[in-house]
Amino acid sequence: MRRRAFVRGITAVGAGAALPLPLAATAAARPANARRAASWREAPAPAGQPAAHLTALAAAGPDLAWAVGEQGRSGGTLGTPMALSWNGADWSATDLSHLAYTGGLRSVAVNPSGTTALALGTDTAGRDQLLAWDGTTWRERAFPGRGAAGTKLTAVAAGPDGGFWVAGRHEGRAGLLRGAGGKWRWCRPLPDEAAPTPYGVRVTRGGEVWVFGDVIARWDGAWTVIPRNVGIRASVSGLLPVAHDDIWLTGFSYGVGGPPGKPPSVVLQHYDGTQWTQVAAPFGVGLLSGITEDAAGRPDRISGWDFWDQKRAHYLRWDGTAWVSERGPEVPATYMPEAITAIPGTDGGHWSAGTTSSSPFPPAQIRVERLG
Repeated sequence: MRRRAFVRGITAVGAGAALPLPLAATAAARPANARRAASWREAPAPAGQPAAHLTALAAAGPDLAWAVGEQGRSGGTLGTPMALSWNGADWSATDLSHLAYTGGLRSVAVNPSGTTALALGTDTAGRDQLLAWDGTTWRERAFPGRGAAGTKLTAVAAGPDGGFWVAGRHEGRAGLLRGAGGKWRWCRPLPDEAAPTPYGVRVTRGGEVWVFGDVIARWDGAWTVIPRNVGIRASVSGLLPVAHDDIWLTGFSYGVGGPPGKPPSVVLQHYDGTQWTQVAAPFGVGLLSGITEDAAGRPDRISGWDFWDQKRAHYLRWDGTAWVSERGPEVPATYMPEAITAIPGTDGGHWSAGTTSSSPFPPAQIRVERLG
């Protein structure tokens, strides 16, 4: 999945002696939602088998959250899934020994009430699986097309109505799997039969459903496809639709050519209903791994990895007019945040999770940080 491509080796992919910076542009002013800067701190979490990394987060409130990822990976050699749960005081590891899986869990979501959480993974036979939290661990759940050729699940998100949406592919067509009341059905696929599989899904506070990746589209009973112009050898890591004419996109791009070891460039774009504009970020070499909204649905935080200052996460905070720097605590070597999520029921609280390396080789370990 391209969204997580950077985990397989930032410094071993790409090319180019020059380190391109994003094109400078000024984002249109938004309704002011300036929030005072707060301090990020490490949240102790149980170690996994080196190399370990967390790729997705979901929070139902201050006392309930999940983080999923992979442990024991070594470069291109897959490891095994890992999962953590938060009880309001501590992160604890979840026993997944009953799952016959190679690789990690890659996406997790929880409904607003906190009664149901879902995650995605791939078993050792290469079949994508939907898992549900039973209060103690994760158990596989049936869904239409499970185990069939042409079925792929890439990301899951929860809606404000308590239902779930899963981006993926069914019968060879890209689309969405809808879950509500314990029942699952595939929606009508994207109109273009050749449309690529989306590797992300986002549900807005108003209930709009968006998929993103090599295709960006909105589902409301019919598909509306938004032209995508991210760049060459680029990946989209996050999408925040504030309104149809106010959409933010995060990611990274390797561009064209160059020697091995070239780091990617930050991708931060804004859509005004007509076109995408590259927006100047506080740093240009590295990547942006996710974006969150505040309680009113406005831009809030972005998590990032700064190639020139790897010993602390480089978060971005929306001050009502522009994205400004907000740094995490310094670490001995590297912290690459791979996921970020807001914590409902708090005054701007966030979780961030990732790994202590820019490439998944031992002795890389998981790291979790908290804001607020």
